[in-house]
Amino acid sequence: MIASLFSFKGGVKPAAHKDESAQAPIAQAPLPHRLVVPLRQSAGGAPLPLVKAGQRVLKGERIGAPEGNFSSAIHAPTSGQVLAVEARMLPHPSGLSALCVVIEADGDERWIDLVPTNYMTESPDALRDILRDAGIVGLGGATFPSHLKLKPGATGRIETLIINGAECEPWITCDDRLMRERADEIARGIAILRHIASAERVLVGIEDNKPQAIAAMRAALATSEGVEVVPVPTRYPAGGERQLIRVLTGIEIPYGRYGTDFGVQCFNVATACSVHRAIDLGQPLISRIVTLAGNVERPGNVEALIGTPIDELLKLASPKADTDRTILGGPMMGFALPRTDLPVTKAANCILAASPALFPPQGAELPCIRCGACTRACPAELQPHELYWFSRAKNFGKAQEYGIFDCIECGCCAYVCPSNIRLVDYYRFAKSSMRALEREKAVADAARERFELRNLREEREKAEKAARLAAKTAAGRQAAEGAAAKAAGAPAAPQAASPEEKPLPALDEQKKALIAAAIARVETQKVGVQPRNTDNLTPEKQAEIREIEARRNKVRELAKTPPEEPI
Repeated sequence: MIASLFSFKGGVKPAAHKDESAQAPIAQAPLPHRLVVPLRQSAGGAPLPLVKAGQRVLKGERIGAPEGNFSSAIHAPTSGQVLAVEARMLPHPSGLSALCVVIEADGDERWIDLVPTNYMTESPDALRDILRDAGIVGLGGATFPSHLKLKPGATGRIETLIINGAECEPWITCDDRLMRERADEIARGIAILRHIASAERVLVGIEDNKPQAIAAMRAALATSEGVEVVPVPTRYPAGGERQLIRVLTGIEIPYGRYGTDFGVQCFNVATACSVHRAIDLGQPLISRIVTLAGNVERPGNVEALIGTPIDELLKLASPKADTDRTILGGPMMGFALPRTDLPVTKAANCILAASPALFPPQGAELPCIRCGACTRACPAELQPHELYWFSRAKNFGKAQEYGIFDCIECGCCAYVCPSNIRLVDYYRFAKSSMRALEREKAVADAARERFELRNLREEREKAEKAARLAAKTAAGRQAAEGAAAKAAGAPAAPQAASPEEKPLPALDEQKKALIAAAIARVETQKVGVQPRNTDNLTPEKQAEIREIEARRNKVRELAKTPPEEPI
């Protein structure tokens, strides 16, 4: 069945500049003396370090364990010695640092024991676990863990598998060369992905400006039933996941939903190749193809180990003298690096040497004239000029209402803006601010919940303590009443069944008996106790004391006199 093509709104057609780097075959980058491997290289959590300084590692050995199921493992790109596990700057627009493993290569390239897997005899769950432990993530740029994308969604299965070979951004040709040279490996990876997803149909989308890649993939997949290689029109950003799914299937996936919810999922051709190596060869993901282009003497593509310093790769392409900055990624979605000694990561698909002649500096930002060019170019069908105003005014609520999280940050709006407004930068600021506010709110909600639970616990403990004290007081009172009644020869008061039960009303005889018992306790306590401050008293004081004692003795005698019988 021949796939029908659909279209997406918006998009632009910038100059491709792909011939410069697509002519030469993929070269192997030299082994660097030292590699810096970031532990966080996927959209999930940061893997936990499994090594420490001074430890020796083998090529392919796990140095970072996945944190839960929402991340993937990290492996040593070569054999050598771990010099440090410390925070290093990452090649990221934020310029922030994260935990990295620094490895000094020994040059031996000694592999771990590789264990291939026969995917036909394994369950999908077991294969997903292998991909997670092999560190397989999306190599198209998002680096989302591949084992998570292979889980069935709301429909219970993935009916259509999309393989993304569009590579729509200018200058980048790493996927193009990969499809030309390793089409058989990609085809093998597609078969494994199809087996895990139980997909009935596979569509391989490649932009029509790559005829050699289209021919190579068709030859490699000629005997695969239900697999079709589909040329798609060259228009940026046709290689965006949502845009390619829409072009090939007509399905529109909104923000917050995943392809599996609609029975479709998309994987990059480089990801499919790495799946083949992980399953068929037992090799984890420790390298990737990187395009070296721009203002250089020898543009091309190299296979570089993860953790290779970017400046060492740039030397292979020989940047020209007027190079003024280095861009990681393409000119549309890439960003300028603060320095070039940063490491290659799984997301690094292109390194561009920029010059004022090749990439002229953007003009001064002018006021928005509401021309609507950004709205017509937006492939997500948003209103970029409205998002710009809300983001600039920090009106994040309205920005969210206008769908700012549907923005894929493709840069089409900024590309066509006549006022030179860096629109994507405003959107990134708004998104990061909103995520920070959400994190702060979550922390505050958790703190409030802990405070309320602590108050409830304290109130419960107070109530329990009061109940125990009341029970103890009631028991003591009943014991005292029983002892007094026993001393007076009266029957003991009945014991209360519970602290809440009220005591019976006392009779006059019982009251007198209690008074007598109390006096008896006082007399007992006075035995052997000598009064203080009685030395050297005057005769008048001694006479006063004797009178007081006489009155006390009279009261005691009256208390001991039995009550008169009623007439």
